Amino acid sequence: MRAIKTVKGNAIPLNRADVDTDQIMPKQFLKRIERSGYGPFAFFDWKKDPSFVTNNPAYAGAPIMIAQQNFGCGSSREHAVWGLEDMGIIAVIAPSFADIFRNNCSKVGLLTIELSQEDVDYLMSRAEELPGGNIVIDVAAQTVSVEGTNWSRHFDIDPFVKHRTLNGLDDIGLTLQHADDIKKFEEGRPSLKPDTSRAFTDTLKIG
Repeated sequence: MRAIKTVKGNAIPLNRADVDTDQIMPKQFLKRIERSGYGPFAFFDWKKDPSFVTNNPAYAGAPIMIAQQNFGCGSSREHAVWGLEDMGIIAVIAPSFADIFRNNCSKVGLLTIELSQEDVDYLMSRAEELPGGNIVIDVAAQTVSVEGTNWSRHFDIDPFVKHRTLNGLDDIGLTLQHADDIKKFEEGRPSLKPDTSRAFTDTLKIG
């Protein structure tokens, strides 16, 4: 999981409410065994409409998505988060998010930022009218601002999620922070117990 301190760039204006995970990542793509490569399938059905926003080359490579209320509702599939991440999305700004979706995002380093409806509408209108305009997200300061203006807003983030995000710590990374204690425990395990030290050493090498 990458560490995220700031996000700066264009924003995709997905001006829809109640965007569910079934639309973000349709069920036919859940058969894939990989965790990567889901980006091309995100919003698969909606992209059949040539006018759908992600088909607009002006928003290609944008690291931010702006959406409306209750983003990520529906089933709890993590594949929806993986698809957004694989698209290059680093942060989603909306008035509200589904709880399970928000939790899944925090585990892979996808920022979910809640702002008021008024603020979201402002950013949405700017993104629709000025493709290529830069939004700046400062995770440490917990602010969203628009480059070249005085507009800036504070956002709330769970302190634990903020720590994970700033330091790039997924669940494995959090565990490996205690590597010395884990190693000491494994070395002191009675011989009659299963030997897990090799698995732990392999995990360290992968990490």
